Amino acid sequence: MVDFKNKLRHVMDFPKKGIDFIDITTVLQDAEALKDCLDAMKEKILKGGDFDLIVGTESRGFMFGTPLAYALNKGFVPIRKKGKLPYKTISIEYELEYGTGVLEIHEDAIKPGQKVIIVDDLLATGGTTESNIKLVEKLGGQVVGIYYFIELTYLNGRERLKNYKVESIVQF
Repeated sequence: MVDFKNKLRHVMDFPKKGIDFIDITTVLQDAEALKDCLDAMKEKILKGGDFDLIVGTESRGFMFGTPLAYALNKGFVPIRKKGKLPYKTISIEYELEYGTGVLEIHEDAIKPGQKVIIVDDLLATGGTTESNIKLVEKLGGQVVGIYYFIELTYLNGRERLKNYKVESIVQF
């Protein structure tokens, strides 16, 4: 198994001064590291119980969610930035660590009662994930797990998501 903490690159002051940005491209470009990462996430997901769909947020959630959906024989639902989905959507405005944004999901992406897991690259403050949860639940879906590659424990994002099962591979 790859030592992910040593494989990840830290970029200071990106995208603004004071931010220690953890760059996942060093893992994505290394075939062994990428395989180990996806395998570790898949193992945690399999231990989490049954579900129907994987939801991932633009764009890094797509990088992990889609191959995991394929590997687990599940459907994948994208949540995208405003104006990027072609069909009728519902949306939510949310706060980021350094700004605000609007996320959208197709209004027919999740059927009432479907069990959903959310997959993303990184848990920071939990704001993006909280928005994903609200979109899923507005469509009648049930979030049964949230899975991350990286968790920044010092930002306490897990506390914001305390009513949900949260798992991560690497913690800082």
